[in-house]
Amino acid sequence: MSLGDEHEASGGYGGTGQTRTRLPDTGADPYGTPRRRSSRSLVTVVGVVVLLIAAIAFANRGGDGSSSSDDAGTKPETAATAPSGQRPVQSKSAAGIPSGFAQDQKGAESAAANYAVVLVSADILKPARRPEIIRQVFDADRVSELERNLDQAYDKAFLDKVGLDENGNAPKGSTYVSRTMPVGTKVTGYGGSTATVEVWCTGVYGMTGEGSENPVAGDWFTMTLQLRWTDGDWKVDSFSQKEGPAPVNGDNRVSTSDDISKAVEEFGGFTYAR
Repeated sequence: MSLGDEHEASGGYGGTGQTRTRLPDTGADPYGTPRRRSSRSLVTVVGVVVLLIAAIAFANRGGDGSSSSDDAGTKPETAATAPSGQRPVQSKSAAGIPSGFAQDQKGAESAAANYAVVLVSADILKPARRPEIIRQVFDADRVSELERNLDQAYDKAFLDKVGLDENGNAPKGSTYVSRTMPVGTKVTGYGGSTATVEVWCTGVYGMTGEGSENPVAGDWFTMTLQLRWTDGDWKVDSFSQKEGPAPVNGDNRVSTSDDISKAVEEFGGFTYAR
């Protein structure tokens, strides 16, 4: 049956009318497994997510996760993310990470969104690239601690589990994907020189290549970043990550491993700003 074939089913959300239900394509997916993910594949994907979340938690260990006294009693009203017409991002560092954010709530949101992208990226897993990212993103007082913690979190054993070599590189003919896209931001605390920002994200992660045991999959999560204004810019003091909110999965046709690899190479990321 093709993706467009349909059948009639009664009911649907408690109604008495007819609901048209689309049946999924029953063909095999390009990774060599049926489209409906097997329990083993599901366990593999869940395992990778757990590893990443555990690594982040370990790397950030030592911070108390609370905002400073500057934002005590100052909880901005929640508002939907909307374009402001301003451009908080003024420049980019040598590391390719946006910088020069405005010292206001919009600037803090823009900084948090951009930092979420780089903190859950494939580059953070590369030992040669990681120190540059940490120095650009984090408060100078946290750099040494975070370098040690992230080096321990993303050690050789971790890299082996996700299929990467000791340098964070994928096997020949494969591409490791870890790309994050902010969906929205919310300031939950602001005090002029400090800010607490939640970033709701979706993303893709996994390994392309024939026979991959960790095919590229989607993910939804929320990062909470404690930011501090220092040296003329917003920097991360601490951060945490939790699952969701996640919508119901759609019925998209699964792309081939080659298509995913090409997309990662050909489609660049965005500079995020409100």
